[in-house]
Amino acid sequence: MKRREGSHDATGLRFAIVASKFNRFVTNRLLTSCVQALTKAGAKGNAIEVVWVPGAFEIPLVARTLAKSGRFDAVICLGAVIRGDTPHFDYISAETSRGIMQAGLDADMPVVFGVLTTNTVAQAIERADPDKHNRGAEAAKTAIEMATVMRQLKGNGRPAVRERSGARVVSRRRGG
Repeated sequence: MKRREGSHDATGLRFAIVASKFNRFVTNRLLTSCVQALTKAGAKGNAIEVVWVPGAFEIPLVARTLAKSGRFDAVICLGAVIRGDTPHFDYISAETSRGIMQAGLDADMPVVFGVLTTNTVAQAIERADPDKHNRGAEAAKTAIEMATVMRQLKGNGRPAVRERSGARVVSRRRGG
C-alpha cells in the first residue's frame, strides 16, 4: 500500500493570505497567528503576501485570482462573519464558503477556509485568541499540509517561473 501525507514544513513554500477588513478586530488576530505559524514552520517573510478585501463576501474572487496566478502553493482565506438579527449572516456565510471551495477547485490548488462563522462576538474573539486555539494558525497549518501533499500528488511539480524578454512567464509542470 502506498501512503501519501503532507508535512508541516513550509520551507520553500509560497502563500497568499486574503483577509477581510470587516470585523478587523478579529481578523487582525487571525492574520497575526497565521503568519506566525507559517514562519515558525519555515516560510520566509517574503514568501507570504497579504491582500485585504472589504468583507468576507469578497474573499472568494480575490482567492481565485491569487490561486490561478501560479505564484503560490496555497491561498489562505481569513475573515469573521458574526450572526446578527437578520438572515444576512446565512447568505454571506454560505456564499463565502462555497466561493472559497470553488476557487480551490478552479485553480487546482489548496484554498484554505479560515473564515469564522460565529453566533456571537465573544465566540469570534475566543476563536481568534492567540493563547488558545486560534483558527488563523490552524488555517496556516492546513495550508502547509495541503500544499505539501498536493506537491506529492502532482509529482513534486510546482509552478515554473522563468524570465523571457523581460516578461514574466508562468507555466505549470505536470508530473506523474
